[in-house]
Amino acid sequence: MSIIRDIALAPSGENKIEWVRRNCPLLRSLEEDFSKTKPFAGKRIALSIHLEAKTAYLCKVLAAGGAEMYVTGSNPLSTQDDVAAALVKAGLNVYAWHGATEEEYAAHIRETLSHHANIIIDDGGDLVSLRTSCPTS
Repeated sequence: MSIIRDIALAPSGENKIEWVRRNCPLLRSLEEDFSKTKPFAGKRIALSIHLEAKTAYLCKVLAAGGAEMYVTGSNPLSTQDDVAAALVKAGLNVYAWHGATEEEYAAHIRETLSHHANIIIDDGGDLVSLRTSCPTS
């Protein structure tokens, strides 16, 4: 179950992500290839990034490749709530919202790690740092 601010914000986030899809031919090409080849089938990916439209499209590209995605923001102040909602509506698991307190942010990181990812992509090092200090997570 995702932890986001408001799923009703999804249409705005979908518009932003669609703009990125139209204007990023490399990612679009990867999405087309991944949709066919499914290189991440059966894999769980935990991803901590600045959660905005460009990086959200990357999440969708990885999901198109068969990955089960668990996404959190690497900075609560850069997380866009409408983009997070759009990812949830698209079937991804998201644990983030703009302006999360330190305690909320830590809970989002822990929830992202709780799914025992096969691959961790970590912009700020928070997932890796917590995973290393708590190897049973």
